Amino acid sequence: MTANFKCLFLLVFFIVSSCLYAQIDGNKKKILSTVKKSAEDEEDEVVTSFYNLYNKGEEKKALKKAKTFLKDVRYPSNRASLILLQAYYYNKRAVLDSSIYYTDQALKYNTKITNDSLKNRFLSLGYNLMGLNYKKKGLFDLSKKWHLKGLITCQKYKETDLYYTHLHGLAGIYEALGDKTNAIKSYKECLEYKNDEEISLGSYINLGNIYSNSKEYEKGNYYYNLGKQLSEKTNNQQAKAVIALSIGANYQLQQKTAEALKMYGEVVSIADKNELNQIALIARGNIGDTYIDLKNYKHAKLIFSEALQKATDFGYLDNQVYFYDELKKIAVLQEDYKNAFDYLTKSTKIKDSINKIQKTSEINELEIKYKTAQREKEIRFLQFDNTTKKLKLERQQEAIENMNLQEEISQKITENTILFFQNSSQKKLSEISLLKKDQQLKSLQIKQEKETKLMTIFGFLIVLIPIIGLLLQYYKRLKTQRLLNIQQAEISTQNINNLLKDQELKLIKASISGQDKERERISQELHDSIGGNLAAIKLQLNHLIISSSPKIKNLTALLDETYQQVRNLSHTLIPKKFTHHKFCEVLESYFNNIGEASNIKTDFTVYPKKEIDALNEEIQIEIFKIIQELLTNTIKHAKASKMDLQLNLIENVLNILFEDNGIGFNPENYKPGIGFINLENRIVKLNGSFVVDSKLKRGTIANIEIPVLPLSNTENK
Repeated sequence: MTANFKCLFLLVFFIVSSCLYAQIDGNKKKILSTVKKSAEDEEDEVVTSFYNLYNKGEEKKALKKAKTFLKDVRYPSNRASLILLQAYYYNKRAVLDSSIYYTDQALKYNTKITNDSLKNRFLSLGYNLMGLNYKKKGLFDLSKKWHLKGLITCQKYKETDLYYTHLHGLAGIYEALGDKTNAIKSYKECLEYKNDEEISLGSYINLGNIYSNSKEYEKGNYYYNLGKQLSEKTNNQQAKAVIALSIGANYQLQQKTAEALKMYGEVVSIADKNELNQIALIARGNIGDTYIDLKNYKHAKLIFSEALQKATDFGYLDNQVYFYDELKKIAVLQEDYKNAFDYLTKSTKIKDSINKIQKTSEINELEIKYKTAQREKEIRFLQFDNTTKKLKLERQQEAIENMNLQEEISQKITENTILFFQNSSQKKLSEISLLKKDQQLKSLQIKQEKETKLMTIFGFLIVLIPIIGLLLQYYKRLKTQRLLNIQQAEISTQNINNLLKDQELKLIKASISGQDKERERISQELHDSIGGNLAAIKLQLNHLIISSSPKIKNLTALLDETYQQVRNLSHTLIPKKFTHHKFCEVLESYFNNIGEASNIKTDFTVYPKKEIDALNEEIQIEIFKIIQELLTNTIKHAKASKMDLQLNLIENVLNILFEDNGIGFNPENYKPGIGFINLENRIVKLNGSFVVDSKLKRGTIANIEIPVLPLSNTENK
């Protein structure tokens, strides 16, 4: 999967949300139409019929009738409604500049509507449509601005359905900008709103896309299936195309190219049939990307060239950038660096154009706001100037009327003026002195309050610091005590396990010893009692033989055979020793008995058996004790379910390979016990070597090599 496809996949999320919103806004028009039906006006009924026609899927017919009727419309609300209908029509077909123009016109007429409820609803719908248009053009920051304005308006006027419409649009912007956390949060909040199936459908699909892009394919499929069920229920062709596109992208992320191409083909078929231009473009882009993965550059280049032409015709700037980048990638892979540079130049030019458009739009908007504020200021100034002039005229009239009175009392005024100034100067002096005293008192109060606050804070810190120290010490003690308790518990558990293993080993040895003693007793009884009786019968029978009749001879032969069988059975039951039995047989019997007694599966292999049986008895005894110690360690510590023992004699070196599937241990941290030390001493005594390989949860392998005398010498002895 290429990196560029991931970028396109993010674009898929964004466009999916935008396309679905055209359907969502159609449902909002139904609600708007319901508001208009409350009026009993003939013109309102006609406008409502156009919206009903649009909602039934006969959009071209509705648009044609709306344009014709628009010439005769008298009421601002109906004119704004019909202009908004045209904006929705062009938005759905991705003729974005036309949709933006008609939306702006509808918002201008909206200011003339006198019904506040209807006016606010038109305002929210217009903001939403602006957000959708700029989103499709790839101007995400502008789209985000319009949706945020719409959310504020809906919250202010309690427009619940349109609030979730804007929230869904804002989630799409978060998704396009790579803010997956806020996108998922917003989509899941939209799912809480159950009164609009289109919002639920869009949220299911976009959540599936986000999780699939994050390689959480199971979560992605979960939301796709919910969306698929809902789209089949509502027979929404646009949603079916989007779900097929998402499933195809999911296949492509998992590198299932054949399935992905099949799904993209279905998307192109549905989108072209229903004039879903941008969805068709995305599907074609994904097909081209799949061909790049397959290294089929020729088909990929044809697909991207065709898609680029369509994106240019529809004015999709972000799609054009992507297709130029993909064509550049193909040119680089084909080592056609001239065309690669040409494609890169065109892509960069479009990116610069997008940034310039966004900045220009922001500057124009700020300029409009500034001019509006200036005009409002001028209007207020003119109003104030007019009021001032009126007051001046009124005062002039009063002045003319009072001229005579002023002349009469002017003398009195001059007389009293001197007294007035004297009194006022004394009054001001006294006020100034009072103000100074008041300021001094306030400054003292402020100083005292500051000192009090500082002392309070200082005292609080003095008390708080020891408390924090005590708490830290207490926490450390608790932590240390908890660690000690855990270690003591582990040591106790280990000691108990060792005791249980020692006890188990003692029971096994006692069981084997008891079996040997019982065999010896039975053998002795067979040899002494039954064997003795048979021998006596044979002697007495020999004395009674008078004639050599065939019957007497047969009876004697049968008696000899029975005696020999009893003798052999008694010798077999006696515990095996190396002096009377072969070493390998004794060792195999002991090894198997230990395994049966401890419920451990055993496997014993020896080669060459004859030569090993012929080894010196002292070496055999030492080897037997070494193997006993290995078995004891396994039973006590390993917790194994299987043991393997191999003896091989090659070139006068006896190799003992012992393996178990127990819990193992770490040789670096292992401290050998007495048994392990005795084992090493025995091997050193025989001039042998000893290697242990063990890892935790992997078992233990012991490899022992002991040099022995040449076989020829041993056999001669």
